[in-house]
Formats: sequence, C-alpha cells, structure tokens
Amino acid sequence: MPENATEVTAAGIARLAGVGRAAVSNWRRRYADFPQPVGGTGTSPSFALAEVEQWLRDQGKLAEVPLRERVWQAVAGHPAGAGRALIHVGCALLLVRDRPTAWLELAAAPDERMAALLPQAMEHVLTARLGPAADGVHGASAPESAGVHGASAPEPAGVHTAGAQEPGGVHTASAPQSARVHTPTAQDLLPSVPLLRAAAELAAGIGAGQAFEFLLGRQLDANPRQYTLTPPQLAELMVDLAEPPKDADRAAREQPVRSVLDPAAGTGALLRAVGGPAALYAQEADPALAALTALRLALAAEGPGRAAEGPRRAAEGPRRPADGTHRAAPGPTVRTGDTLRADAFPELAADTVLCHPPFNERNWGHDELAYDPRWEYGLPARTESELAWVQHVLARLRDGGTAVVLMPPAAASRRSGRRIRAGLLRRGALRAVIALPAGAAPPYGIPLHLWILCKPEPGVRPAADLLLADTSDLSGPAPDASAGPGRPPGGKAAGGKTPGGGRERFDWPAVRSAVLDAWRDRADVEGVSRVVPVIELLDDDVDLAPARHLPRPASGGGASGLGEVRERLTETLRLTTGLVPPAASPAEPAHRPLTTVGELARAGALFLHSGTAVPGSTAAPVLTEHDVLTGAAPTALPPTGEEAPGGAAADDPVLLEPGDVVVPVLGGGTAARVVDAATAGAALGRNLQLLRPDPAAVDPWFLAGFLRGTANHRQASSYASTAARLDARRLQLPRMPLAEQQRYGERFRELAAFEDALRTAGRLGGQLVQGMYDGLTDGSVTPG
Repeated sequence: MPENATEVTAAGIARLAGVGRAAVSNWRRRYADFPQPVGGTGTSPSFALAEVEQWLRDQGKLAEVPLRERVWQAVAGHPAGAGRALIHVGCALLLVRDRPTAWLELAAAPDERMAALLPQAMEHVLTARLGPAADGVHGASAPESAGVHGASAPEPAGVHTAGAQEPGGVHTASAPQSARVHTPTAQDLLPSVPLLRAAAELAAGIGAGQAFEFLLGRQLDANPRQYTLTPPQLAELMVDLAEPPKDADRAAREQPVRSVLDPAAGTGALLRAVGGPAALYAQEADPALAALTALRLALAAEGPGRAAEGPRRAAEGPRRPADGTHRAAPGPTVRTGDTLRADAFPELAADTVLCHPPFNERNWGHDELAYDPRWEYGLPARTESELAWVQHVLARLRDGGTAVVLMPPAAASRRSGRRIRAGLLRRGALRAVIALPAGAAPPYGIPLHLWILCKPEPGVRPAADLLLADTSDLSGPAPDASAGPGRPPGGKAAGGKTPGGGRERFDWPAVRSAVLDAWRDRADVEGVSRVVPVIELLDDDVDLAPARHLPRPASGGGASGLGEVRERLTETLRLTTGLVPPAASPAEPAHRPLTTVGELARAGALFLHSGTAVPGSTAAPVLTEHDVLTGAAPTALPPTGEEAPGGAAADDPVLLEPGDVVVPVLGGGTAARVVDAATAGAALGRNLQLLRPDPAAVDPWFLAGFLRGTANHRQASSYASTAARLDARRLQLPRMPLAEQQRYGERFRELAAFEDALRTAGRLGGQLVQGMYDGLTDGSVTPG
C-alpha cells in the first residue's frame, strides 16, 4: 500500500455502504477476502480506503461512493493532517463562493499550474474577508489535537502572525498581536489540489458554507474528546436571549449592524448562530481552532450578491436601515490568545457578548491579574474562574449591552463567590439566572445555567429584581391525563420524570419556548419562573440557584387537579379488582417435553433480532429497555443524526410488528412484552432481543408467558460479570399443539392486563398521596 494512502474506519465503511457498523463487523467475520486492517488499534482498526471501495464494488454493495464521503475521506487521509486540509478547503471554498469565475479558470489548469496560481487568488479573498496580512513571520505547524479551550500552542501553518493590530486579525496569547488565516503556499497546496476540486464540486451542490460545515462537523465528531462544543440549539437560544426585549426601543431593535463578541469562541458555534448583519469578534486560545473558526464564520457570512448561507440568516434576511440602503457587516475578526491574560479587544464596547467559557479552571491567572481593572465587582477567588469570565464579559459590553453566558450550576451557590454575586445584584448587572435540563450541553450530566447580564448605564437606576427560571423538569413530553393503564405517553415515568436524562430524552422545543417566554414576559409561572426582589437574595449566602427559590408544583396539578387524579385512581382500582386472576388450581408439576428458542429459530418457527437504536437516532419512536420494564409507550424524539451506542448506525433500525415478543437482555429480571398495534412501527432499542414467531407455529402470548418464568430466566442467564445477561436462545418452551398454546396464551394475556392496571394504580396513587402532602403543607388544601 502506498505511504500516506487514505484509511477509513468501520464507521466510515458503514457510511460508504449505507449500513450500520454491526453489518461491517458481520462482513469481517463472514468474508475471508474482506480487506485486512492497515492501521488503528485492535478495538478500532482502520482499512485502506481503495481496498475497501474495491471490495464493496465486487460484492455489489457499492455502486458509487457518495461525493461528500469521498471529500471527507480525502480530508481525513490528507498527508498533512485533517486540520491543515480543512484550512486549505476553507480558503478554496471562499474563492469558489466569492470569485466563481476566477475559480473556474484556475480549475481548468493542470494540477501543478493550479497549485502555483491558487495562493494569489486565495490571498485576494482572504484579504477581502479577513483583512490584509501584515508582514510577519509564519508560525510553525501546531498539533492537530489542540482542544477548544486549550492553552496557547505553537501557531499552525494556516495562521499568519503579524506585529500590529489589524481588521480581521488573530492575536497571539503572549502579546496583543494580530494575525489571520495564512495563505497556503503552492508547495503546501499541491497535494491538496484533487481534494479542492472535489470540495468545489460538493459546494456546487449544497453551497460553499454548507460544504465546509459538513467537513468541519465530521472532524469534530471524529475527535469528540478534544473539543468542548456548544450544541446548535443552545447557541440559537443564547442568541435569541441576547436580542432586545419586546418593549425595547424600536430604533435600537432595528439597528442595521451590531457588534457581537465571543471571547471563548471554540468552534464559532455561538457567532455562527447570530442572524442578520453583525460585526463578529472572536478570541480563541488554540490557534489552529481560531483559523478554522475564522474560515467558518467567513463562509457563513453573506457573500457578494447573495443571501447568507446560515439557516437563521436565510430565514431572517438582512436588516435594512430606514433609508432603504443595505449596510453590509464587516468580515469576522478572529484573534487567538488567552482571553483573561491577554485580551485581544481591550477597547471594544460590544452590543452583545455570547460566551461558553471553560469551567473549573484553576490556572486562569488569579495571581498575575490581581489588580486588573476588569474586576469591578471584586477579585474572583482562584476557584471562581467562571466569575472572572462574567466580569470580563461585562467589561467588553457597551453601556446597556446584553450578554448571555453559559455557567456551571455551582457558580450560583458557592460561598467563595457570594461577594461578587451580591455586587452583580446591587448594580443591576445580573438580570436572569435560568436553569437548563441536564443534557443541554457538555458536560451532559449536569443541569447548566444561563446567566443574562446587562452593562449598567450611568445615571440609570439599577434593576430591583432578578428573574429566576428552572426548566430542568421540561426535558420530556408533558404528562397526558388520557394515558392508558401503565402507558404514560412519551415514555415518561411516574411522577412526570423522564428516566435516563441526558441527550437521549431531551425536548428542546419545550425548553426553548419556556426559556424565551420567561425572559421576555418576566412573569411568575408556577414551578417555572419567578421574579424575585433583589433584597430577598442579599442574605449571607446570596444563593441564586433557581431551584432554591422556585417551589416545585404540587403533584397532580395542585388542589384543583387532585379531584381528577382521585377519580382516575378510583376507576383504575375498580378495573384492577375485575382483573384479579381467579384462584389457582393446584396440580402436580408437569413433566413436558421442552424445546429452546434457539431450536425454534433454526427450524424457522421464529426469528431473532437484536436492538441497536436509541431515542433520537432515527425518525421512528424507539422502544427502550426502560419502556419494556415499565410498560411505557415507545420514546419519540426528533432525530439528532447521532449513531447508536455500540456501533450501529441510525439508518438500519429493526422495526416492530404486531405479535413480536421483546425481552431485555440485561438485569436478571423476568420481563417480556408482546407488541400491539399501538407499539408497532417503533424501532427496537439497544439491550433488547426481539423474537418474531410464526403465528402458524407459535402463539406470541404463549411464548411471552413462558419466557417470564423465573427458573427459565435463571437457567438462560450468564452470571460471569456483575450484571446478569440473558441468552434468549437458551430460553425453554414446552412442546404443545397451537390450540393448547392459545389456551395458555389467553391466560397470560389476562395477567398482562392485570399487571398494567396495577402499575397505573400505583402511579396514580403515588401522585395523589404526594399531591395531598404538597397541598396540606403549602396551604392550598385544608385538612377539614
């Protein structure tokens, strides 16, 4: 194999063939001629792309590699590394978009001639978009693995450093210098010419900005541990919160060009979400990431004679001043360096600041910055790096400007920060603290906060209140009073909680609506938001955690809803009484001939399938392990495009059919669920095994009932690890004629209905009991 040939992982092979990674694993086991690994590790091998493509074609599994996959594989296998390749592609796509005629002329030349001519053409568009490059020294190549909030690193080829500040520049961490994306040389570009031609072809179909977004997104997905990302939904929410409120002066709201700063830009997600013309300013500690961010923002900005390519810009269109003229926003100004130690924009007074700072940093400059003029509200403790970022954000706002900062929840409560929090409240700088559900942004297991700040205006009386909002209970669909026995809609557990949490069960539309309504209306909404007088918060702790000041709504919807809960419980108990099984008829243990699920599968009497889907990985609802254990409906979430854990892609789920029997494979408990018409069409979730019986040979209720036998489960389970794992093929069934199976099956069906009714009664009973406790303690229910 030639040196530096492009390699591809199992996930890449799955994308090429349009299958899940489980299928790739099967091919490796089944086919002796499947290409052998040429790199990677034992658990994550890589293969030669050319060999894989040829094998797929020979097997009839690949007619033609999709263009976007060919481009991405060329980026991933670039001899200079994916980071350098993305910089080359970004420069070329700027040229394709801004000077299409010049690009066509260059593309008609042979590779070597094209590489020789490209630098001058690229310099032209880079200067137009990111400012002129001053004379300076080109930095050395930086490692590609630099993270989003990493410390200063050697400057990569692809970033040009100059000795003076300039528009569109990037500033180094050690001194207030400027720089911008360095124009690659002809020697650098020669290996990239085939890649640039393919990228231009991709851009012709989906647009230059979207082509770069796709490739950058793949790079970020391929290196998830190296980056702290801001999800696009959260970025859009933060941008919307920074917009002037509904009652703001109309002239201020229609300002044609406003300035927006992100002092911890990372991949530029927050600034890319900004709609309408805006002067964008960004600072990022990692030079390699700063270069990619500059290209990303330049490609997302409005090009000559065309609308912006970003989805929000396309929807909103450019704002125009009253005279009807269009004032174009300047190109993005992206600088590199440690923001707290070496601020690249010391004179900037931005209209808006958006920030997702690094959390829990101890080495943020506490000692050397002790007398920094930014600490108007007090010197942050060494453990309070987030409050240093808050004060930096306020220092870069114009008077009356708005900032939205993503914060860890501890920053609202730690005693070491109470003096600064008190100062923010007294001066009216902090306007809202909003708690998000866990899963809104990394770290996904923590319910992060949004702080909305406003730079105090001289001569204006400080705000006398603070908005506190808590959306942590809005991470799933709302309870539905019409839910049937044991079937809370949306997979919700008793008490309105969504099990599991995290990204798999996150309902962004509900959270977004609640947050924006709370901020714009600034009204008290039970359990969601409260406008608290500042004087109430200025105690010894100055604890601004919303959960402390927002009492949870009473279970059952308060006193008015308890009557309905009681009626539903009474009706469910009546139904449960009617479903109590008749007295058992004692009999001697039967000695019946047995068969196993594995034998039935080999005989064709049933088929076995393993589940791989997770909620949000496919357009269909997903029946999860939790849903089977609790009797809940399949979990329905909008697709996120993520692959399912364990290696299966989201494009090949197993869909349920009526009569299927589903059993969990972990945990050691006895559970089995027969799929009905309401559940049919859902995807089979991971850690579940599906048994699809032939109805002419095996009754599904008979099958499910005997699978739930305790002794049957124990003999079919493995106890080699801390968690028991069920081998469904070893489960046993008695050999019976179909008519006899159906007689047993009818009894098992009755038991399942009784179990559902008991589950619903328990859920409603718990809701009624807690609602009564809440009502009696908060005074909304009287004891008489």
